[in-house]
Amino acid sequence: MSQVVESPDVDLRDRTLPDTPWVTIVWNDPVNLQSYVSYVFRSYFGYERPEAERLMLLVHNDGRAVVASGGREEMERHVEAMHDFGLWATLTRSDS
Repeated sequence: MSQVVESPDVDLRDRTLPDTPWVTIVWNDPVNLQSYVSYVFRSYFGYERPEAERLMLLVHNDGRAVVASGGREEMERHVEAMHDFGLWATLTRSDS
């Protein structure tokens, strides 16, 4: 004898959505040289020279650049590291 088990109705609105990625933003400042900012991007993030220079130019010309994205805790570590290097950095949700 087999029994039929009905599953309860599942409201898809109650599902937990994955956390929205966060980004680390480095801001332009009047103190650090462009060569130093590029060096930080290469040494800390491991960017190749062309990518580090592209990001540095975004910081210089546009006033900011997104240098990393991922989970909030990881982005908080990146922001703290940028502060340790003397750069101005913040984090925000990537959709902001």
